[in-house]
Amino acid sequence: MTAVVDQPVEHSTSAKSARPPGRWAAPPRPTWEEEPGRVGLAGKGLVLTLACLAILFPLWIVLVTSLSSRKTIDQAGGLVMVPKGITFVAYRELLSGGQVTRAAIISVLITVVGTAFSMTVSVLCAYGLSRIGSLGHRWILMLLLATMFFSAGLIPTYLLVQSLGLTDSYLALILPSALSVFNILVLRGFFMGISQELIDSARIDGAGDFRILRVIVMPMSRAVLAVITLFYAVGYWSAWFNASLYLNDQDMMPLQNVMIQLVQKQEAPVGLGQAIKTGELSGLAVQMAVMVMALLPVAVLSPFVQRHFKKGMLTGAVKG
Repeated sequence: MTAVVDQPVEHSTSAKSARPPGRWAAPPRPTWEEEPGRVGLAGKGLVLTLACLAILFPLWIVLVTSLSSRKTIDQAGGLVMVPKGITFVAYRELLSGGQVTRAAIISVLITVVGTAFSMTVSVLCAYGLSRIGSLGHRWILMLLLATMFFSAGLIPTYLLVQSLGLTDSYLALILPSALSVFNILVLRGFFMGISQELIDSARIDGAGDFRILRVIVMPMSRAVLAVITLFYAVGYWSAWFNASLYLNDQDMMPLQNVMIQLVQKQEAPVGLGQAIKTGELSGLAVQMAVMVMALLPVAVLSPFVQRHFKKGMLTGAVKG
């Protein structure tokens, strides 16, 4: 009679990976992926650290230089890496009035209005193209795809804007770049992933297309809507070429164009030229301060949308 010897039960890797991770725990590894060694972890940490430093170090220099006095900038011979006293003179002078403040307000208004218009048209277009069998959806989709590979060019676009009477108008900063076919395709792919049975049940209950879009589709698509909204907002906020092409009035220029003028030292904003000449301000500090003002909205909004990037972009792109 053979004796049965109790042996310790070894938990398999798959059983370990089946446990749900905690809030700060790493996600479970697949059974075929071996645990990283110390050398691998150290190398990964080193690469990520160097990448973060390569991104943050220039931003640090810009911020420190904008907060430095003229004496500190002169001692450093230009850009300041180590702060020696902090002063907000450059920001106070920029925000006290004049061209920079007006340009910042113009940029904010263009970004808000342009993003709202672009999102409205893109969502309506993407929802219509996501409904297979809708009127002419295949031909409209092919027409949109063709614009990704062929364009009229700069001169015909300028002549079209001029013939429409949009020069020296803020509409010229919104309408020519109001739509992105790539964003529409991402939205369409996400909308096509929504259960058709859910939409059909709402239609049976008497809901129309606009109500289905507002009550069902958009609440289920918050992730992709947040990502596409950020894309449009960053595009409008950072745009400068259309303003330099279609605007002739200096008082209508947005913040990015004023920043280019400062960096190229073409002309100092109203109220700052005399302060720079008298030595109260450093021209370099003013340039860096305007750069910080231009980067600040994007840097503040990006972390709040970051968690939606994977779900919004990858899901929409794969299903499209």
